[in-house]
Amino acid sequence: MNEGLIFEISKPGGGGFVAPHRDTPSVNPKDVIQRDIIADEPPDLPEVGEIDLMRHFTRLSHKNYGVDTHFYPLGSCTMKYNPKVNEKTSRLPGFTDIHPYANINDVQGAIELMVDLENILCEITGMDAFTLQPAAGAHGELTAILMLRSYFDAQGEKGQKRDTILIPDSAHGTNPASAALAGFKTVEIKSDERGNVDLSSLKEHLDERAACLMLTMPNTLGLFDENMDEITRITHENGTLIYMDGANMNALMGVSKPADLGFDIMHLNLHKTFSTPHGGGGPGSGPVGVVKKLEPYLPDPRPAFENGRYFFKTSPQSIGKVCSFYGNFLVLVKAYTYLISLGGDGIREAARMAVLNANYLKENIKDTYLLKYDRKCLHEFVISAIWQTKTGVHAKDIAKRLLDYGYYAPTVYFPLIVEEALMIEPTETESKDTLDGFIETLKKIDEESRTDPDKVKNAPFTTPVKRVDEVTAARKPVLKHT
Repeated sequence: MNEGLIFEISKPGGGGFVAPHRDTPSVNPKDVIQRDIIADEPPDLPEVGEIDLMRHFTRLSHKNYGVDTHFYPLGSCTMKYNPKVNEKTSRLPGFTDIHPYANINDVQGAIELMVDLENILCEITGMDAFTLQPAAGAHGELTAILMLRSYFDAQGEKGQKRDTILIPDSAHGTNPASAALAGFKTVEIKSDERGNVDLSSLKEHLDERAACLMLTMPNTLGLFDENMDEITRITHENGTLIYMDGANMNALMGVSKPADLGFDIMHLNLHKTFSTPHGGGGPGSGPVGVVKKLEPYLPDPRPAFENGRYFFKTSPQSIGKVCSFYGNFLVLVKAYTYLISLGGDGIREAARMAVLNANYLKENIKDTYLLKYDRKCLHEFVISAIWQTKTGVHAKDIAKRLLDYGYYAPTVYFPLIVEEALMIEPTETESKDTLDGFIETLKKIDEESRTDPDKVKNAPFTTPVKRVDEVTAARKPVLKHT
């Protein structure tokens, strides 16, 4: 059943709210409000009874794809199940009812949670210090690059030196945007035939202007770089720092510490790796961790503990505040709950299961869809629909057809180094039965692409909105209901 807009079920006189009888003198709005900002007509609001309103939004909610209702193998996004205990703790009155301007003596527990969370993140990553301020992964990237700029300025490397960021072609797409926004030039580093950073390409661009190498680790192919030791050695010998995009930390947490791999600075996505919801665009949290020499440049204020009390400290070399108050605090509460619930052994087991699930999927479909880099993956992998294009079926068609079978579509056409890419991440929270069903469906869609390609090319058929003209929708969008 297609559900109309709320205005389409609105009828004059409808409504489920009655204002109480006024017990104060009537006041003309024009006597107390600036006249030129008072509207001539009342707002055009829907007139709907309460029960109809409730049913409308409930029906809409049933049309949503989400982790609680469907398998959500969205590569590079780690859409894993979020334990409801995380939500419960984040709704405790002691967390929801406090105010950012509250007296510091009245919020000692909240600051203690932040200090504990920073310490746990340091333990997981090997970094010496963290900031919890950034409100998203890309925000964490920008924060990190601004810190690097301040660091090199303090070293006296101004002018034409250290003004370039090196970014592999297998990196996340936000990396070059964050670098450019912070005032750096970007240079692309090629991948080799096994999906690693091409060492010859890296060496070619490692000069006195290279401030940082931004690595997504594991990269967007879901691969751990086999040349990591050599990358670290030659990069640091050049005086260049190494940044880790930690959005894929779900494969490494509890198993490998980025600082031990040679990274100087990194960001994490609490709303991905540590199981807080990020569907629908938020809320997010992108903490940034650093080695000791970069700690003075972390954003202010930072939670701390000294002489028996918690407080916020500042640094004269700090890049300043990057988010209002202390970041998305309730997201921090959810991540903290997740970490405390699992403990060290549980975190390690989650990473191992994420890698196991991804490799299980990969091995079972690599004979049906092209696997360009046929080696063990970590938490995700990238297949190609290039074989299916022989009948005119493309990656986007397969993604849309999956919707008819009740699966959210994988990431498509990314990374760009794989033609007709489908990036799949099952996460650790899916059962073998779910994975087997997904494998069977992918193979069935492949069969359809050969026996009835038009069915795949015209999918989806079961969703409220069917196949649209994507070119026209992008160039001539209709942004209002008519």
